[in-house]
Amino acid sequence: MSLFDLSKNKKRLALVASIAVLPLILAACQVKPLYGTSSVANTAKISISNADDRLEQVTRNQLVFLNGGEGEAEYYLELNVTSSAAGVLDSGTENNFSAGRMTATGTYKLTRVSDGELIKSAKRSTTALYDLPNQEFSKIRALQDAQNRAGRELAEVIYAHIAAEIAK
Repeated sequence: MSLFDLSKNKKRLALVASIAVLPLILAACQVKPLYGTSSVANTAKISISNADDRLEQVTRNQLVFLNGGEGEAEYYLELNVTSSAAGVLDSGTENNFSAGRMTATGTYKLTRVSDGELIKSAKRSTTALYDLPNQEFSKIRALQDAQNRAGRELAEVIYAHIAAEIAK
C-alpha cells in the first residue's frame, strides 16, 4: 500500500463523514419569526360572516386564509364590502377612458363571542388601477382582476387592523 492510496482513503472517509453529519446539522435549522408569533391565528380564531357578492367573497376568502382557517371562534367579524369603478384617463374627445380605478370599501364590526362585546368597528378602503382595452371581454376581465386585487388588499388591511386590536 502506497502513501498515495492512504491519502485517498482519508479523503473518502472525510467525505463519508461529512455526508453523514450534514443531515444532523440541517435538522437543527428552523425558520421562525424572530420576535412574537407569525399571525393572529396562533392566538385567536375569527369567524367571518357569509358573503353577499363576488367581491365580498374574495375579501372573505383572503381573511380566512390570513387567519389560518376557521375553527372554534373567539371573535366574530361582521363584514360588508362594496365597490365602485371609475375611469381615470380620458383618451380623446369621445370620452373613452383607457384606464380605470376600482375602489373596494369594507365596513366591519369585530365582536367577542364569549360576551358579545364590540371590540372594533371601522371602515377601510383600497384602490386598484386597471387598463381598459378596446375589446369588450378584455374590459370585463380587467374589471374582475381589479376587483380581485382590491378585495385581497382590503382583506390584508382589515386583518392588520384586527390583529393590532386583538394584540392589545
